[in-house]
Amino acid sequence: MELLSPAGNYEKFLTALHFGADAVYLAGQAFGLRAFAGNFSMEEIKSACKEAHSRGKKVYVTVNIVAKDEDFNGLKEYVQGLQDAGVDAVIVADVGIISFIRKNFPSLDVHVSTQANITNLASAQFFADMGVKRIVLARELNINQISAIASALKGRVEVECFVHGAMCISYSGRCLLSNYLAGRDANHGECVQACRWRYFIREQSREDELEVEEDERGTYFLNSKDLCMVRHLKALQDAGVASLKIEGRMKSSYYVACTTNAYRKAIDMLPKQAGEEFVRELEKTSHRRFTTGFYFGEQDKEFRESSTPVQTHEFVGVVQSCENGIATIEQRNFLQEGDQVEVLSPFDDAFNKTFKILNMKNMDGESIQKANVARMLFTCCCPLKLNEGDILRRKI
Repeated sequence: MELLSPAGNYEKFLTALHFGADAVYLAGQAFGLRAFAGNFSMEEIKSACKEAHSRGKKVYVTVNIVAKDEDFNGLKEYVQGLQDAGVDAVIVADVGIISFIRKNFPSLDVHVSTQANITNLASAQFFADMGVKRIVLARELNINQISAIASALKGRVEVECFVHGAMCISYSGRCLLSNYLAGRDANHGECVQACRWRYFIREQSREDELEVEEDERGTYFLNSKDLCMVRHLKALQDAGVASLKIEGRMKSSYYVACTTNAYRKAIDMLPKQAGEEFVRELEKTSHRRFTTGFYFGEQDKEFRESSTPVQTHEFVGVVQSCENGIATIEQRNFLQEGDQVEVLSPFDDAFNKTFKILNMKNMDGESIQKANVARMLFTCCCPLKLNEGDILRRKI
């Protein structure tokens, strides 16, 4: 199965490749649903495709707005640019845009976004008849329904499913809450995530009868847990899923590294199932409590969650190089002499190993006691074999 990771900017793109993604999905600066991610210029998309293809990886670009007539202005030129850049596929939700691309760019692969709400075989076959390469099924389907659709489409269309990340409380992401409360269109990439806000609810005539769960912070009745399927990848493989998608183009590079690394290792050990240690690994980056979503029906139907994400470790540095026992680190959080750090690496000889930050020096070779300037470079002694792009983290 393909491992598909998010990239909100070029650094996150390189991070996803370093930690084992088979493919990366990203957005250009138009027609995508994450208007406030860093996103990619056309030149950056060209560069990303060149880099990914040199490693045998793929790049998919989102063109997944829910379109109005005026949104077709400039679409042909934009998609032409994507095709010229060498993207492997575009991810599209709107039937009109799919039809437009199939007509004008017949050699460009189309993946149908989860925003298209494909929940049944008839809908899936409709898109298959349009000539799409892949469908991303709605998150509201259970594993048996996914299996039935994948089996019926086998040999015609690939099936992709989300396996990890934030869950939208609305139906497959089609939400008007942001539009209504903040005037920012979620279906044009401007969602303010109003579902994460603090709310209180009561029905005027039944104030004493309506039971609403809340804690000291209020009631988060629109706020979902995060999806986590790392222990159930064999079930997805058996169901015929071709691609496993991690949510998170708005998340940090550390989140991309941590989730991609965990799912890469879990896929590579199939048919053996990942154990609880993989869940603990995923808890080291920002998350809400985990759920298996709709995959197993009634097994995990409690979705509501408190609003504040938690994590057990924090991102403190990125390895630039490591030679002869000396590591060069780019700081990402306050570090000082004597701090104990843990290594996040795709390579087992360094992964989850720990060492102390000792003999810190700035790039002029002067001894220092702390790295307290954003992204400052420093060196330190390191007994481990680290690689460029490895990440250092510290237990909170």
